[in-house]
Amino acid sequence: MRDYTDERTPDDADEIWLCEHAPVYTLGQAGLDRHLLDAKGIPVVRCDRGGQATYHGPGQVVAYVLLDLRRARLYVREYVALLEEAVIGTLREFGIRGACRKPGAPGVFVPDPHGGPELAKIAALGIKVRNGRAYHGMSINVDMDLSPFLGINPCGYEGLRTVDMATCGVRADLSEVGHRLAARVVPEISSEGLCG
Repeated sequence: MRDYTDERTPDDADEIWLCEHAPVYTLGQAGLDRHLLDAKGIPVVRCDRGGQATYHGPGQVVAYVLLDLRRARLYVREYVALLEEAVIGTLREFGIRGACRKPGAPGVFVPDPHGGPELAKIAALGIKVRNGRAYHGMSINVDMDLSPFLGINPCGYEGLRTVDMATCGVRADLSEVGHRLAARVVPEISSEGLCG
């Protein structure tokens, strides 16, 4: 991902890579060891994206968006909002209402399906920009073992509840969620969208 970003030319296409990871904690550039509470044998990887600690694992779709922000004529904040809105729209397609952005906390949140007073995080976002080109991306919790999130302070927030689409009552195919998410992002970064 970083190699592609560093080696690409101004004419190279923007890309979206969809995947599902084996269990791993990642600590972004702002990641503090104190937010890693109990790794329980899960590998911890430091990476160059923004943000704090998160968990990736089976049942979660990860979308790495490799985008030339200059060509797209996007500022970083606009780009982050575009990604968050793509997630919100995807969740809406699957019947999840009330998904929203939270000021000062990148990612997407939903009303707590357990009835708690706080919003619960359903999707994480972390990017890196080098030479006007963005990489890393976002993840949506589809149907996964959420217990590893208890081993960290997700995104640096103590006690932040993390949920998945299944917890919200929606059983969805991981591949279908990924493809619908990509379908919402691609027009925004293609020659027909902002890059045109």
